[in-house]
Amino acid sequence: MRLKELLAYNDIVIQCHDNPDADALASGYALWWYFREMGKTARFIYRGRNSVKKSNLCIMIDRLNIPVSYEPDFMPVPELLVTVDCQYGERNVTRTEADTIAVIDHHQVAGELPELSEIRSGMGSCATILWDMIREEGLSVEDERELSTALYYGLYTDTNRLAEVAHPLDRDMRDSLIVNRSVITEMSNSNISLEELTITGHAITGYEYHEDQRFVILRTEPCDPNILGVISDFVMETDGIDASLAYYVSPFEVKLSVRSCVKQIHADELAAYLTDGLGGGGGHILKAGGTIRPEKLDELAEGEEDTYSLADRILLQRMEEYFSLYEVLYARETTLDPKGLRLYEKQPQELGCVKLTELFPVGTRVEVRTLEGDVEIFVKDDLYLMIGIEGEIYPITGEKLKKSYSPVGRPYSRVFDYDPVLKDTVTGERKKVLPSARGVISSGGSRILAKKLKRYVKLFTAWDEEKYYSGNPGDYIACREDDPHDIYIIRNRLFHQLYKEI
Repeated sequence: MRLKELLAYNDIVIQCHDNPDADALASGYALWWYFREMGKTARFIYRGRNSVKKSNLCIMIDRLNIPVSYEPDFMPVPELLVTVDCQYGERNVTRTEADTIAVIDHHQVAGELPELSEIRSGMGSCATILWDMIREEGLSVEDERELSTALYYGLYTDTNRLAEVAHPLDRDMRDSLIVNRSVITEMSNSNISLEELTITGHAITGYEYHEDQRFVILRTEPCDPNILGVISDFVMETDGIDASLAYYVSPFEVKLSVRSCVKQIHADELAAYLTDGLGGGGGHILKAGGTIRPEKLDELAEGEEDTYSLADRILLQRMEEYFSLYEVLYARETTLDPKGLRLYEKQPQELGCVKLTELFPVGTRVEVRTLEGDVEIFVKDDLYLMIGIEGEIYPITGEKLKKSYSPVGRPYSRVFDYDPVLKDTVTGERKKVLPSARGVISSGGSRILAKKLKRYVKLFTAWDEEKYYSGNPGDYIACREDDPHDIYIIRNRLFHQLYKEI
């Protein structure tokens, strides 16, 4: 859906979920601003039993002039109702009748959606979706300091103070917005109530420690999701703990916060594993979070088990499974067991290639931003970036590039869900990778030894010993025929597109 499709309507109401949080307020504010810029008048409301009373949200509404009103008894039937940060008909939003319904949300799809809908479940905040949709219409919020601050704070709070930012568009918005830092500080320092302080204390004293796997589990009463982050960060200061899970169960969701302090455990991967098939999770390698939908849990219920005890059982079970699943490999210290290895040759496949020095000078420390995450590398004279068929990025030396690929004499042109970006970590200067990419094709000399994985693997490659790459059963583990320590993972769905057995 494009925002411009909503301009066909005149009587417009924007509604966020009951008991709105910062992301809901920011999202509704952004949509209200868009309609105003396009010459439309819209009302921004929320309903439910309670008006906003949390200090940080009251400050947000007041300081940023958010035009939202509490309308518990709203009766008019507008021509268009747009729900933001929620889905029409769900339990967390009071039903409002309207001639036409539209939905903009970042949660998992919960039921049947109207024709006018934009659901991006991979985003850390609904604010990011509105920011991107506004950009898509050729508008910018850069000169709108109050709106920019609201959007930033929406992402900030929904990702535990940016600790659980996962999608590159979330990171792009975070980096581009010009915000009022004093207001962010004021709101952040008014974020926890005395009641929530008590919740925090009870959770910490009621921890469950698993010594063999060195992880801790803490369950809290329902609270602001940021409190889960506060609890998680505190317990990770404890000696003997490598990972933590803090969560609460409410009628609307199971919210969880995940932490790691060792490179062998990626918090985002653990969060995704805990929520797989039940909701969604993500973040970055040290801090992540996720959500499970209660109705998904109910499908796994045995007998009369209630949602609370079921959540306890499933999360503990998945934590224990995760820690027993993986074999950890370090490419610099490993050669693959020859048993089962077969020889393959790369099939002709046009890929992209960029020489790093065409974008930044030698010695520049750059951050490579892709859908798979951010990776930092130093620009070297003989270092290139390869762009795979799904937009995946990996470095390669000039020597290996010349040995395995031939130029096709034209720019590399593909459309991906997210175009990879390089950023100078010191100056913040950003450059897109694809405009400088040239097409290359396998010369037929690139041969690998590979075999299917029978178990889960975490592989630390020779070029990045701080971040592992995960392999699942059915994926392939491979090394170059001429370099037994150049080991990598190839997804099952891609392997036979890229290689043929010799």
